[in-house]
Amino acid sequence: MAAGRPTWQGHLRLSLVTCPVAMYTATDTGGDVRFNMLHKKTHNRIRMIPTDPDLGPIERSDIVKGYEYEKGEYIVVTQDEIDSVRLESTRTIDIERFVPAAEIDRLYWDNPYFLVPDGKLAAEAYGVIQEAMTKEGQVALGRVVMHQRERLLAIEPRDNGMVAWSLRSHDEVRDAAAFFDAIPDQKPDAAMIQIAQKIIEQKEGPFDPEQFNDRYEDALRALIKEKRKGKGRKVVVEEPADTNVVDLMEALRASLGKAPAKAKPTAKKAATKAPAHKAAPRKKAS
Repeated sequence: MAAGRPTWQGHLRLSLVTCPVAMYTATDTGGDVRFNMLHKKTHNRIRMIPTDPDLGPIERSDIVKGYEYEKGEYIVVTQDEIDSVRLESTRTIDIERFVPAAEIDRLYWDNPYFLVPDGKLAAEAYGVIQEAMTKEGQVALGRVVMHQRERLLAIEPRDNGMVAWSLRSHDEVRDAAAFFDAIPDQKPDAAMIQIAQKIIEQKEGPFDPEQFNDRYEDALRALIKEKRKGKGRKVVVEEPADTNVVDLMEALRASLGKAPAKAKPTAKKAATKAPAHKAAPRKKAS
């Protein structure tokens, strides 16, 4: 499969070691089912016409950008003013710090990118940085400017390459306490916990992403395929009923009896589904 066009190109720099690199998006949403808005009789695509509540349809050249600082009150900002505060891309990812991956809260991890050497001459310096990070078991933190926005990156070794994760800023991550503080602070019944633990043990198994497809997307594709044949069908997904607190112990016991045997992959299966990235060795204590 062709890599396609890179999302970003520049240099990766560790102190005095620099190499050209390119970043490619590691995920693909091109297969998602997308809909267009059509007129119900003509099936023509609908064009969105900008409209002012008082003046009616207007020209796009008459539209300006405004920030609503209070309800119905706006500060108008020109494109020149926006351009004046844009960050200039230095085209360089400067590695500022190394941290253990476990120290980065999983709420901060955002989008993954494959970070690869850009050209044959970059491979040696790239390999030195990648191998040193692997041996130290550390994740590199750096900054990059993409689409006029500065993003913090976490760069980790994977196989013989590296993956750069954009990290959410502190202001983008909500405080969990605002949501969890209302949960009653009381321990459940110990016997119920033991049964739930046994159910978990029976359901343990290797992670196989191919088993977790998007069933809604699959249903949409099936619906579209049947409608192209002149058919139509309604997809109904049955919602599970909430477990009544009174019947919780009974439900747990029934679940324990229904739970399938613990999955044990065969040697061949285990070999094919082994983690794709190398586990970075821990740094020995001095």
